[in-house]
Amino acid sequence: MKTFLAPLMLALALLAGQDVVLASEPLQLAQAKPAPIDINRAKAEELMTLKGIGDARAAAIIKGRPYARKDELVQKKIIPESVYNDIKDQIVAKQ
Repeated sequence: MKTFLAPLMLALALLAGQDVVLASEPLQLAQAKPAPIDINRAKAEELMTLKGIGDARAAAIIKGRPYARKDELVQKKIIPESVYNDIKDQIVAKQ
């Protein structure tokens, strides 16, 4: 059925006077990756967008600043390792 629809759609587009662009491969939309959150500068509201970070943990992260490395959140016992593993790809510790 798919092979039948493509020529039909092309014919309809041409009859309607539309410009037609043929592609050999389907277009793929790039997924925008959000910028990582800097644990040394982020506001509590930004930190709380991370999985496992609520009011208390956001306040503890802010109180423990500055961080040389993001894994200090676990070393300083601010968050458990399980939470860190969920968010480590979404955070940075800029100097």
